[in-house]
Amino acid sequence: MTDGVKAVVFDLDGVLIDSEGVWDDVRRGLAAENGRPWPDDATQAMMGMSTQEWSAYLVDTLGVPGAAPDVAATVIGRMADHYRQHLPLLPGAVDTVRRLADTWPLGLASSSPRRLIDSVLEAAGLTDAFRVTLSTEEVGEGKPSPAVYLQVASRLGAHPETVVALEDSSNGLRSAARAGMHVIAVPRPAFPPAPDALQLADAVVDHLDDVTQDLVESLVPAPSDRMS
Repeated sequence: MTDGVKAVVFDLDGVLIDSEGVWDDVRRGLAAENGRPWPDDATQAMMGMSTQEWSAYLVDTLGVPGAAPDVAATVIGRMADHYRQHLPLLPGAVDTVRRLADTWPLGLASSSPRRLIDSVLEAAGLTDAFRVTLSTEEVGEGKPSPAVYLQVASRLGAHPETVVALEDSSNGLRSAARAGMHVIAVPRPAFPPAPDALQLADAVVDHLDDVTQDLVESLVPAPSDRMS
């Protein structure tokens, strides 16, 4: 482990798995089944929200009938069914996690519920690679709140300024940056982050294979450099 970087934290959706489109299809489908329109800003608005937040958004803002916990259960169940049929791992995901885990303790800060986090990591064979995994539903605030990243850093025993986070979405980038971490953006072309959010990143890469040990190390100065 280097003197500067103490830990690396991954997002899940859009960074390790190509799931943003699946979430969008499932939630849009539920709204359509109930005759509810889909506003232009709904997809971006829900990216990064916790389970409690996006289910309330579907009910209170979009008018999907039912109680928010029941709506959440329906959506999560459909997501789990999709993952059982096909796990949409992004290219380089497993290799990048394993490569960085050889050098630093890893955390995962995800807006997915615990059920999906555990099933994805188990199916990908990556459960043992992460020292800490946390869902925004377990901290009560979704991204762009920094709560999930701050809690992951705390559980890893690392100060946020010594942590590098990998994110793809606007709210995810804002969350990690607000936590005081150094951020690598791995944008998804289908769901590009807002320009102001992308500017919060310390580095932007096109693919996970570009997230090398040298790049991670370059983002966090050694303690002597931070004091000078």
